[in-house]
Amino acid sequence: MNYSELLQYQGCIYLKSIFEPEDNALILDIERCKFHGDEGNKENEGPSSSYASIDVDYTLPIIRLTFEWYIGYSVTNESFTVTDEYENYKGGAFALYSKSRYLDFIEVSTIADDIHPGPFKHYGIHALNHIIDVVSTEPPTVSFIHRHGK
Repeated sequence: MNYSELLQYQGCIYLKSIFEPEDNALILDIERCKFHGDEGNKENEGPSSSYASIDVDYTLPIIRLTFEWYIGYSVTNESFTVTDEYENYKGGAFALYSKSRYLDFIEVSTIADDIHPGPFKHYGIHALNHIIDVVSTEPPTVSFIHRHGK
């Protein structure tokens, strides 16, 4: 699986962990979710009432996104984000931006450009509780961590 395939994912996700295994590399471990207490919603596409809970689906492997190198990244508390008509992206929980405030920030606050280090893109991970923005010249590799006993 690659990142462009993740753009099709329609469910909710949680950020399990984020860490730098070495300088300027980034790993995100992502949990997929399921909905409980909402029997009217059989396709797990989101709660149809306010009485459903969103919980980690421990039957599914953890998604690991590995950025071998990045220009910048940001983690924002989801409670403090807003929908911005200025921004353009495709995807949902996993997004690829063609225009964003974060791309603008990178362009004015760093020396990164299309020559050095080369063309770059903004990858967005829209998790419950966290919004992660990563700007990199390469998409992340996608792998899966299987849970014990599965």
